[in-house]
Amino acid sequence: MKILFVYPEYPDTFWSFKYALKFVSKKASNPPLGLLTVAALLSTKWEKKLIDLNIEKLKTKDILWADYVFIGAMSVQLKSAIDTINRCKVLGKKIVAGGPLFTEDYEKFDNVDHLVLNEAEITLPKFLKDLEKGTAKKIYQTTEFAEIKESPTPDYSLINLSKYSSKSIQYSRGCPFNCEFCDITALLGHKSRIKSTLQVITELQNLYDLGWRGGIFFVDDNFIGNKHILKDELLPALIDWMRAHDNPFTFSTEASINLADDPELMKLMTLASFSAVFIGIETPQQTSLEECNKVQNKNRDLIDSVKRVQQAGIEVQGGFIVGFDSDSPNIFKQQIDFIQESGIISAMIGLLNAPTKSKLYQRLKTEGRILNKMSGDNTDSSTNFITKMNLTELVSGYHEVIRGIYSGKPFYERVRHFLKDFEPQVKNKSKLTFSKFIALIKSIFIIGIYDNNRKYYWRLFFWTLFKRPKLFPMAITYSIYGYHFKKVFKKIY
Repeated sequence: MKILFVYPEYPDTFWSFKYALKFVSKKASNPPLGLLTVAALLSTKWEKKLIDLNIEKLKTKDILWADYVFIGAMSVQLKSAIDTINRCKVLGKKIVAGGPLFTEDYEKFDNVDHLVLNEAEITLPKFLKDLEKGTAKKIYQTTEFAEIKESPTPDYSLINLSKYSSKSIQYSRGCPFNCEFCDITALLGHKSRIKSTLQVITELQNLYDLGWRGGIFFVDDNFIGNKHILKDELLPALIDWMRAHDNPFTFSTEASINLADDPELMKLMTLASFSAVFIGIETPQQTSLEECNKVQNKNRDLIDSVKRVQQAGIEVQGGFIVGFDSDSPNIFKQQIDFIQESGIISAMIGLLNAPTKSKLYQRLKTEGRILNKMSGDNTDSSTNFITKMNLTELVSGYHEVIRGIYSGKPFYERVRHFLKDFEPQVKNKSKLTFSKFIALIKSIFIIGIYDNNRKYYWRLFFWTLFKRPKLFPMAITYSIYGYHFKKVFKKIY
């Protein structure tokens, strides 16, 4: 069998980092870990090829080469996925599709031959068995959750590592919390299912042997879902492995805000070279936190929690939402003030949407408020339900927040505010590498000369150079992030 894996293209969102990537001469942030894992589940005797549309074009000859085309995608990749499906069908190719996009709304993909849904470790072997017998069905589903200790090492041989700015690895699936707007627990459960420490070390060794040196993103829904095993097993093993290999990687991940309550865990993470963590802050408004059942964020000083993580030497990236039923008219200023005071540089903010498998969707459907399928792009000023706040007022307020945090002056003030007291514990975070040097030169020309925020760029440039010189590479990195965010959000206001 000849299998062609196709990963659809991302639109321009803050997650794509499209405009930042050109400073380091990369095509995409992270490789398609899901498809690389599926590839490793297939027979080693089969021929395999992977086309990541964020890296290269899909050629007709590639489609014609394949016996089957496997597509895996998330909601935000919907348009590109549909285009790919239509193109393959015109050429008479059979399509196998899976991943969150198809698992959420499989009824809407009649022209896909085989929908292998939920977790591939369970449903893919059933499909392959039927395929061998010539009795493959349209849909393969399961209500069970996979034992990911049996998940294979992703097949990184299918991609060009040099095209990506970071690599991905997965340690766990699932989240112990139950936020109303989130579909993670519906897709992957409440229990934090984890890989063995040996699996993680094996995957790191594989990337190391392939020549990768740099950032690795743990894509877990909540990395700290099982603190006991994390502190007793994985992190000590990571620390030892990193030291034995001269610290080749810098890690980042996603976690809940209660990370701030565990100094021992944060210390172990920095010793293992975790330099950044994405945390879902969502909103500083308590009534909205109660509405969406964000229990881990309630009844705490959120800014103080963010500061504690930062003081431990871990950069906090944050997710924020406007559009809750409980949001009051002053929510937009509250969001701006919170983001500026907390010093969260990468503040990913969007309008509330309701994924099909979320509890929010079910509630809004019962209330007759669902309008359409969400776009998956929470920077496009769209929402898929009737909001309590006047939609025009909501979108206008959202744009106000974007201007308030990503216009030149407030953004660079926030960077300076963060760098003033930040002490990174991971050496690689502030180390000047060759790629960072090239990014510096490009930033001088692109931002320092031609961008309309150049005066703020140069103020930060010289302030950091003289006041916090060891953080100079970080200052340039954040300037590049700001350039990307501004370019992405320019399309909405």
